[in-house]
Amino acid sequence: MAEGDRKSLCLQELARTSGQWLSADGPESDIVVSTRVRLARNLVGYPFMTRADNEIRQQIMDRLRRTITETEAARDFQFIDVTLLDELDRQLLVERQLISRELAQSEGPRGVLVGQGEHASIMLNEEDHVRMQMLHSGFALEQCWSDIDALDDALEARIVFAFDEQLGYLTACPTNVGTGIRVSVMLHLPALRITREIQKVHQAAQKINLAVRGLYGEGSQAMGDFYQISNQVTLGFSEQDLLNHLAEVVPNILGYERRVRDLLCRDNKAQLEDQIARARGILSSARSISSEETMHLLSSIRLGVNLGIVTDVSIATVNELFIHTQPSHLQKLQGGPLKTSERNEARAAFLRERLKT
Repeated sequence: MAEGDRKSLCLQELARTSGQWLSADGPESDIVVSTRVRLARNLVGYPFMTRADNEIRQQIMDRLRRTITETEAARDFQFIDVTLLDELDRQLLVERQLISRELAQSEGPRGVLVGQGEHASIMLNEEDHVRMQMLHSGFALEQCWSDIDALDDALEARIVFAFDEQLGYLTACPTNVGTGIRVSVMLHLPALRITREIQKVHQAAQKINLAVRGLYGEGSQAMGDFYQISNQVTLGFSEQDLLNHLAEVVPNILGYERRVRDLLCRDNKAQLEDQIARARGILSSARSISSEETMHLLSSIRLGVNLGIVTDVSIATVNELFIHTQPSHLQKLQGGPLKTSERNEARAAFLRERLKT
């Protein structure tokens, strides 16, 4: 079987399953969908990606792939050559949070290694030579950090990364210099969005060097009331400093969201129940529906589940529907590329069937 055929089968199966981070079995998973810790690293003796031609990029990828897969901590990781994928498959990996939009859209030799259960992925030749990440369900900062620290140590035992005694790890973007760490927590904040209190979260986060981004990180919109909270800089801070910062801030946001949910139930319960019932009705009966509208309506269903208004759907199912109704997942499930109108019809049929069962 050709290499491209194996990748196609692998991604076809990926579209039918769900990563562990969608399972809703982690701490605070009523609001916290997932926690991610990412580390940026570069090899000694090679230029940064902006200065590397395709020949050098291929050398970097070949060396990293061989060394990483020989490492005990990553022996079961599956390598996917992103250059062999069509646009649909690349976007599938973006929707699955396994690669960045930058890796999907860039040129030249590049790839990703994916661990079992999708807890871990290691991007090769993104903005930096190595971008490794750990992704867990719920509010799991320490678990993510422990896992990725162990992986980083295992790789560093075999790979010499660019490091300066004064500056720390050297990265292509100055904001990552130092520890090279980016800690992010994905939150579902429908009540704060409904009451427009979300603007206060944005403003408060900026004052304490945290970024508030959309579902797919930098430059993306907050579809379905999902927001990613992450550190903006690393230089001058230790990994534990940044982890502690998120550990202090995120519970305040969770408490804020829960208080506003309680107020909505107390002061506008009939209106809230109507909103959730209408969302359920549309998703269960629509014959054509866009991805954006689906995300908005599923957000109401997810809120309804957490408030006990919707009792026959689980949070894990709603999380899965958020991902499986995205354009690339949907098209893979349907067997190939679809026009926009065809996607909308297929999405509606998929939702009707899933919510019925």
